[in-house]
Amino acid sequence: MRSRRVRPYTLTGGRTKSRHHLLVETLISVPTYDPALADALMPESRAIYERARTRASIAELSAGLTMPLGVVRVLISDLATQGAVYIHPTAHTYSHDMSLLERVLDGLKRLPV
Repeated sequence: MRSRRVRPYTLTGGRTKSRHHLLVETLISVPTYDPALADALMPESRAIYERARTRASIAELSAGLTMPLGVVRVLISDLATQGAVYIHPTAHTYSHDMSLLERVLDGLKRLPV
């Protein structure tokens, strides 16, 4: 890791938005660990890559590495674009069948209290 004097936005090249939709609960993992790739990454990205060898959420990675959440999101997005990490789908990814949800809600309302 770099000195605390290095501002977080310099790690992302000034970017504040990630290319992927990454929620704090989004899980990240490394599908196939590549030591040569790990050596080629900058220290912050390497730390994320190493920790993601066991499935972890964006929030866990940010807290564990004491890096700002926005920086972690951008770096993970870069790693995902390279195919280095896998972004697991969240409930946000799936569309909801509103008619099914309404039927379930109606059924719950009809239950005796």
